[in-house]
Amino acid sequence: MSKILVVDDEKNIVKGLKLYLENDGDNVDAAYDGEEAMALVKEAMKLPKDERYDAILLDVMLPKLDGFEVLQQIREIDDVPVIMLTAKGEDMDKILGLEYGADDYITKPFNVLEVKARLKAIMRRSKPKKENGAEGGKVIKIGDLVLESDAKRVISSGREINLTAKEYDLLDLLANNPDKVYSREDLLRIVWGYDFPGDVRTVDVHIRRLREKIEDNPGEPRYVQTKWGRGYYLKP
Repeated sequence: MSKILVVDDEKNIVKGLKLYLENDGDNVDAAYDGEEAMALVKEAMKLPKDERYDAILLDVMLPKLDGFEVLQQIREIDDVPVIMLTAKGEDMDKILGLEYGADDYITKPFNVLEVKARLKAIMRRSKPKKENGAEGGKVIKIGDLVLESDAKRVISSGREINLTAKEYDLLDLLANNPDKVYSREDLLRIVWGYDFPGDVRTVDVHIRRLREKIEDNPGEPRYVQTKWGRGYYLKP
């Protein structure tokens, strides 16, 4: 059973999502404005990690605190997967959401089956991987970077780097396949899934955010390299 927070000021949307997700076995909390959402997130942070939210559906247009402000505050205290709900055609909202640390976005109006599929995909990737019933213990070392697959954790020079689920997925894919060049279309397909309706700017934004977190000089990256005209790869 997953624990999900739905944040939207349109009560019919919240009611519909809550009903559908709970019928599917999830535990769902609801908030109707930004301040209420942050109060719930902060309260959840007092709980043991396995009792906190597994994912958050967050509308952009909210009273009191808008979705971007809420997302910024969440990212200061938690790396929980966040899917933004944006209005149709509002491309800038999508880009801003990714800039502020959202893992994905869904455009309104949406199908609840699509929402559930996105939630499952994003929560599956954000949880520690288990193989044969036991915790995986794979560790990848690249320069000063250490990727611990069991905890889905990244450490640089002894300091843990706070990555979102998608940022980790990108780095994990590249680190497991050093020197292999992935086009932006490849990364959309592999990391976001075949049905992800985004565009290549989504990949560029996440790569830039990843570089800002793991590179000493993001303008001259040591790890995540660009092969001009082809895509991205990780230099071993």
